Amino acid sequence: MVEKCIRNSRYMYIHEAGNWPSQTVDVHHLVIRRNRRRTIVACFLAIVLLLYAFYLLLGQLDILVSVLPWYMIIGVTFVRLLRGKLVEKESIVIIPAFGVQLETHYISGRAVRRFVPIDKILKPILNECVTPVTCYWSLAFLLHDEDELMLVFKTLQPPLKMLLPIWKALCAATDSSESLESQSDFQG
Repeated sequence: MVEKCIRNSRYMYIHEAGNWPSQTVDVHHLVIRRNRRRTIVACFLAIVLLLYAFYLLLGQLDILVSVLPWYMIIGVTFVRLLRGKLVEKESIVIIPAFGVQLETHYISGRAVRRFVPIDKILKPILNECVTPVTCYWSLAFLLHDEDELMLVFKTLQPPLKMLLPIWKALCAATDSSESLESQSDFQG
């Protein structure tokens, strides 16, 4: 059962609760909203542009026709390789008694899952990441016996309003009471 859904032009946040045998399992999804029409038009324009570049470089149409099958094979291979690396959604499954499962689902159908035991998590942290070009928020775990933070969402950079419900659920699951007390800073 979908409990909460937040959308913007780039991402969609879905919170599922209550459809598991145990009511304590909490599932949060961040899905990339893609426009297929825009992708098809971009691919078509890229093919036309490359064909025109071949025509200008070679100067002869008969050579272009003989090179076209090889170009198509290389293009299809490149698109398949690129498609395998594109992320479709990232999910987090919170099981308060055991831990947190982080899932990354790719467009190719492949899924990568990581499990973090609840005992290993000191507290969830909301980070403000500043680069020379942009500023965004990320969600991370501070872990026992680890020198670095563990990012929850490795590839996606959702807005703060989508990260807050996940952070609150993680704080409740890990008993980080001091983190919940400071949440008024984000809401005001």
